[in-house]
Amino acid sequence: MIRFLPRETKFFDLFAELSTAMNEGARLLRGILEDPRDVEARVEEMQAIEHRGDKAIHAIMTKLNQSFITPFDREDIYHLASSLDDVLDFMNTAATRLVMYKIDQPTAAAAELAGILVLQSEELARGVSLLEKNGKVMQHCDEVNRLEDEADHVSRKAIGALFEHEKDPIQLIKMKELYEVLETATDKAEDAANVLEAIVLKSA
Repeated sequence: MIRFLPRETKFFDLFAELSTAMNEGARLLRGILEDPRDVEARVEEMQAIEHRGDKAIHAIMTKLNQSFITPFDREDIYHLASSLDDVLDFMNTAATRLVMYKIDQPTAAAAELAGILVLQSEELARGVSLLEKNGKVMQHCDEVNRLEDEADHVSRKAIGALFEHEKDPIQLIKMKELYEVLETATDKAEDAANVLEAIVLKSA
């Protein structure tokens, strides 16, 4: 069982805000890639979500600097906040690529990668919420890592198909970068899961 004593609930509230923004961003990104209508307005919505995440990060860092007692190691609070923020940042990057590169017909593979990100974000949010409750965090970390392996497979297959079938070199470059950004977002989710796992192991 994990024991975090003494407790400072404000940190957990702020991590919940960050996790909520990450989940909303993942679902929005998946929706855009499945149906890219009104893409510019929806990408602006994504950027607003990313800004909410930035505000939560800033609040966590401010609280960290002001607190004498923290629920777990200061370094781990910093790394967990930063790693969750990285996931949201790369989601936002993927969304903005659609506007920058005028990708108006995203592929099914891109939407599938975003779907994996949704699942990873949900698992991370559950894992983070269980830190306060001394819950079973590790199973959620394991699932995030499994999903990252799945994303690797989807990304490799999609890029292979791109080089096999896409005749327009500009379109090939655009889609390859989109796949790579999406796959990097899944990597960042795995990094966040690894931070969670390290916190659990330290506190067991």
